[in-house]
Amino acid sequence: FSFLGNMYVWLTLLAGLALLPALLKTFFPYFFQDCVYMYRALGCGIRLIVYKRKTPFYSIVDCFLDAVKKHPRKVFIHFEGKTYSYEEVDKESNKVANALRSEAGLREGDSVALFLGNEPRFVWTWLGLAKLGCPAALLNFNIRSKSLLHCFSCCGANVLIAAAELLDAVEEILPALKEKGITVYLLSDECTTDGIQCIGQAIAKASDKPLSLSLRSNIHIRTTALYIYTSGTTGLPKAAYVTHERVWASSFIQGVCGVTSKDIFYINLPLYHSAGFLIGLVGSIERGNTVVLRRKFSASQFWDDCRKYNITVMQYIGETLRYLCNMPKVKVHMVAIGNGVRADVWKEFLNRFGRIHVRELYAATEGNVGFINYTDKVGVVGRINILSKVFFPFAIVKFDIEKEEPVRNTEGLCIPVGKDDVGLLVGEITKHTPFVGYAGNKQQTVKKRLSDVFVKGDLYFNSGDLLRIDHDNFVYFHDRVGDTFRWKGENVATTEVADILMMVDCIEEANVYGVKVEGHEGRIGMAAVKLKEGREFDCVTTCSVLANYLPVYARPRFIRIQNSLEVTGTFKMKKVKLVEEGFDPKSIRDPLYFLDLTQKKYIPLSQEIHKSIMSQDIKL
Repeated sequence: FSFLGNMYVWLTLLAGLALLPALLKTFFPYFFQDCVYMYRALGCGIRLIVYKRKTPFYSIVDCFLDAVKKHPRKVFIHFEGKTYSYEEVDKESNKVANALRSEAGLREGDSVALFLGNEPRFVWTWLGLAKLGCPAALLNFNIRSKSLLHCFSCCGANVLIAAAELLDAVEEILPALKEKGITVYLLSDECTTDGIQCIGQAIAKASDKPLSLSLRSNIHIRTTALYIYTSGTTGLPKAAYVTHERVWASSFIQGVCGVTSKDIFYINLPLYHSAGFLIGLVGSIERGNTVVLRRKFSASQFWDDCRKYNITVMQYIGETLRYLCNMPKVKVHMVAIGNGVRADVWKEFLNRFGRIHVRELYAATEGNVGFINYTDKVGVVGRINILSKVFFPFAIVKFDIEKEEPVRNTEGLCIPVGKDDVGLLVGEITKHTPFVGYAGNKQQTVKKRLSDVFVKGDLYFNSGDLLRIDHDNFVYFHDRVGDTFRWKGENVATTEVADILMMVDCIEEANVYGVKVEGHEGRIGMAAVKLKEGREFDCVTTCSVLANYLPVYARPRFIRIQNSLEVTGTFKMKKVKLVEEGFDPKSIRDPLYFLDLTQKKYIPLSQEIHKSIMSQDIKL
């Protein structure tokens, strides 16, 4: 009986264990995914602690050099039919570093601005600078004139390295650069422009021998590694400090998503963005995998590239997935890492292309809090688990949309929102979750710090984003607040656009905002303007001025002429009502104009044009 009794107990236990997965799936459907994520995240956290304590400091460059030793002939980059191995990229970066040491006299700590498009030369030029201990400022190759000069100036660089195809943009700001004593190098063999030096031949002749570690011996975890630009309420892009700690943390995102050294990673986002550079390029160095690099995203060639290179991991922003949904159906199996995709596009994407694990994330270049959706649940940007607040202590607080500030109680403290309520995301600023701020912009750095949130004297990072968390602990992105909106995957600072609009001779005041268009991600630019007394709206000149100063995605596609612009009691432009009213000529009595890029002028927005926009017959 004793034997039978013991056997019964064992059989019961085995039956219970057999049923356990089914029970967990029924009552805790995300238990296994939570466990896998926490295992991976803990592993990355432990590695970061080890790297922090290593002497000398172990940077991402050292990780790259280890990969070179481990698999020198493994393909690191595929680009336009050519392949570059880890060893080849290493040698090219050595040549860049040696040339810049001798020609420019660069030393550890010297900031250098990079003005290049997506190409392998971008990779080894940055690596060369990193081997010298020089932080690189990654300039957006779309910007021009005032914005370009501003971006260059705020990072404190004395050297600008530019691609030959961007010579015209450099020449436009060259007088100002000369005045400041800036050295400009063109990655070319010849250039006749006075004040620009060609460094192509010097790099070609330079030694490809490894550089001494002593050249970057003072680098540590909190040293600035990069400057990556983010648009904001200042009206011009801000240079966010990116420390080596942030570089490592961002590089772990691929690992947390289950990417390995065997994967082929597709980068078609710009390398000047944190997504393309930190998550894509640097993440691939951390994983030791292979990158397929494109100059820019192409929906028509996307799946051909995927088949040609056996791509297993892709990057996206919301717009790119929408474009892909217009392509013929194919069935693929891969991981997609990115942000900003609407739930309806997400569903359509999965329906058309099959077994794709979409890893939607939420993060900001300069922020100290982030989330990632490691489940396959559609429409969410993350999931809260027991590690979330350990890694990123955060809160979501009540926010007044009209006043554009957090709601505070009688004690002057912020009020947390309940489950399923929308509020402002704030991240506690601590030793482990710092907010370093913006280079050359103390005012905006201070503005992003929120004090007296829950306790007098505490300090939080103001994300400027509205989020909500549901009862199942899933995180949803709701909207952006303040003077920034997102269009075509780019942040657009409304005050910068307004400043440019007021350069137009007929315009006295401008209030710029983003409006939603059905079937499109983000918000498209629109401006309410007040004309100077007795003047008429100049459709051609307005278009011309905007084209000279702004990339296409930042130009307002709609103009609304008003007799006066409504302001708050503190003289801030009111936007909420304008955003709600949109650009429908049926409901708006003010004159409306639409930017016709083919005619290169603004044209009256008729009901017919509005109808064509809404039916997507007119492409935005």
